[in-house]
Amino acid sequence: MRKLLLGFWLLSQGVLAQVPEGKQVVSSLYIYDMKSGNSELILKENRHFEAPNWSPDGNFLLINSSGKLEKIGLKGEKIGILNTGTVQRANNDHGYSFDGKTLFISSGKPDPNGGGSYIYKVNATGGTPKLITPLSPSYWHGLSPDGRYIVYCAPRNGNYDVYKMDTNGGDEIRLTEEEGLDDGPEYSPDGKYIYFNSYRSGIMQIWRMKPDGREAEQMTFDKHSNWFAHISPNNDVATVITYIEDQEQAHPFGRQVKLRLLDLKTKEIKDLTEEFYGGQGTINVPSWNPEGTKFAYVRYELKDE
Repeated sequence: MRKLLLGFWLLSQGVLAQVPEGKQVVSSLYIYDMKSGNSELILKENRHFEAPNWSPDGNFLLINSSGKLEKIGLKGEKIGILNTGTVQRANNDHGYSFDGKTLFISSGKPDPNGGGSYIYKVNATGGTPKLITPLSPSYWHGLSPDGRYIVYCAPRNGNYDVYKMDTNGGDEIRLTEEEGLDDGPEYSPDGKYIYFNSYRSGIMQIWRMKPDGREAEQMTFDKHSNWFAHISPNNDVATVITYIEDQEQAHPFGRQVKLRLLDLKTKEIKDLTEEFYGGQGTINVPSWNPEGTKFAYVRYELKDE
C-alpha cells in the first residue's frame, strides 16, 4: 500500500528509497491557470519537495520538504519556514481549514521512537501544534466546512480505511469498511459529501459518500489509477491525479501521470495536462487558490549526482 511503501514518519524517506542510485531528484513547482489552460513554472530546485497548499489569503504556497513546512511566494520567492514548534517531521498530508484559521499537519512525533504519522493542528500563522490523533499512523486529508471534523486515512484493522474525528480529539469514527485501500478523504465545500479514492472495484477510482459513510457512489470509471479528488471552491469540479498505468493499491513516486478535471455533476473527466513524471508528492493535498481559478502542483525529474 502507498503508506507502507513510503514509511511512517517521513514519506520522503520512502520516496528517496525509490530514486535510482546515483540520481538526484529535481522538483518543479507549477501553477495551473484554469482560464488559459497553461501551467506556469515558478520554482525549480535540485531537491525533493512536495504537496503544495494554497494559503487562505491567496498570497503564497505551502510545501513540505525534509520534514518542515515552507512558504513559497507565487513567483517562486522563498518566504520562510512556518513555525511548527517541535513538530518537525511533516509528511505530505497537510492543509488549511475552510475559514483559513487553522493548519492541520501529519507528522511524526519529536521523539524519533514515538511512532509514525500523527495529526496535529496549529494556528495558520504558526505556533505550538496540538496533537489530535493518539493512534498512528494517521494521515490527514480533509476538514468539514463547519470545522468540526477532520477526515483521514488510517490502518486500524489490518486495512486502510477512512476515519473522522472531532478536531479537538476524541473517539475515531470509521466511515469505510470495504476490503482494499480507501484513502484521500476530502469534504466538499457544501459539506454534503466526502470524496475519496478506493480500490474496492479492483482498480483505484474516485468515489464519494455521505458524511456518515452511507451511500458510497463511484465517480470515475476507467482503466487508470485515479487518486486524490481535490474539490474546487465552487464545488463543481475536482482535480484528480491519474497514473497512466495501473498501480494497484500503491501511489508511488516516479511514474507517468497526468492531471485531470472531474465534473462532479456529470462525472465527465478531461485532461488538464500532458503526461509527466510525478506521483507521490505531486498533488496529495488541496491546492486550489481561494477563487478556484488556479491550483498548484509539482513535477519531478532525475539528474545525475
